[in-house]
Amino acid sequence: MTDKAMSYKLKLEIFEGPLDLLLYLIKKDEIDIYDIPIAQVTEQYLEYIEMMKLLNLDVIGDFLVMAATLMHIKSKMLLPPDPAEVVPEEEDPRDELVRRLLEYKRFKEVAEELKGRESFRQDLFTRMVDEARMKEIKNDAKEVYFEASLFDLINAFTKALRKVAEKPVYALTKEEYTVEMKIHNILHVLMDQASVLLSELFGQCKSKMEIIVTFMAILELIRLKEIVILQKQLFGEIELQRNKENAQPA
Repeated sequence: MTDKAMSYKLKLEIFEGPLDLLLYLIKKDEIDIYDIPIAQVTEQYLEYIEMMKLLNLDVIGDFLVMAATLMHIKSKMLLPPDPAEVVPEEEDPRDELVRRLLEYKRFKEVAEELKGRESFRQDLFTRMVDEARMKEIKNDAKEVYFEASLFDLINAFTKALRKVAEKPVYALTKEEYTVEMKIHNILHVLMDQASVLLSELFGQCKSKMEIIVTFMAILELIRLKEIVILQKQLFGEIELQRNKENAQPA
């Protein structure tokens, strides 16, 4: 990867925050939110931060604050109680974090419910469409997709980096990649086919550096609203598709 790619800084207004990441980890591993294994979650959280640092994301500050909070809670839980100090019904160090997570989770659920109501009301006053358009809508409805989160992307990115490390290296070749080059390649693929699996894009990469640049190109395309990332099931394979609302006709 060139110095230009290394200095490429992504500004993602759509990037979720530290509480979103914690909720994602809890849901992915089916953890009881009232009994969070703080050591396990902290380790996974720090892994995601390392990926963010690697990608030079501009949202790292807020995540570092939460990382410090998790480390503080972890240290308090590891400290043995002082036998000379009698503290009746001592508060669990995780309680404040659990309260914040539950409050944020309720906030997100209400926001989703309001968004759903808005969508429902829009459907009540839809414009008339011709038969060809109605047929297209019905065909599109055959496949049910979930919108993947950026944490799903980072999870897939981490797996790809680990996998490429296992591949034997037979020869040293100097190859240069740029984010702009990869953006062009991805859009070219999506001109020839309706969607492409993220694992396929990563599988075509020959090195860690190429995977990193490819991932940065995907994030940039998401920011530009050129593509959408979807899953047929939660935490499943991620598909990339052109954003039909933003795609230019051929």
